[in-house]
Amino acid sequence: MEIERKFLIKSLPSDLETFPCHQIEQAYLCTDPVIRIRRQDTNYILTYKGSGMMVREEYNLPLTAEAYAHLLPKADGNILTKKRYVIPLSGDLKAELDFFEGKFSGLQMAEVEFPDESAANSFILPDWFGEEVTWNPAYHNSNMSLA
Repeated sequence: MEIERKFLIKSLPSDLETFPCHQIEQAYLCTDPVIRIRRQDTNYILTYKGSGMMVREEYNLPLTAEAYAHLLPKADGNILTKKRYVIPLSGDLKAELDFFEGKFSGLQMAEVEFPDESAANSFILPDWFGEEVTWNPAYHNSNMSLA
């Protein structure tokens, strides 16, 4: 189960470069249901996501680099690329701050995953977070792949 909220960014943390950073490329084989392939640095993952906005099923399976390369040309729409910083928040929460590249260059969005809905609903936003876009389908990566 994935429980996640998404936010646009109002301002960047001043110490951004001190946090772990990953290069991500992802593509969608299907958007209903969501079937995604992702390369994150040197790791490859096949993901299934069920329907929903903040709460939905999610299953991840490892892929080989060869399987990823085989599936990538079969993807629909845009291949999304982004740089992701992982920033610790209060408790055990983390913000995954994405800087989109290519077609969506300039878009900055943070995602926070939660252990349960209660934690998601009581989350106090850091002051660098901007507008919440959790319930706006335009900001779901699967929909962005078709834009």
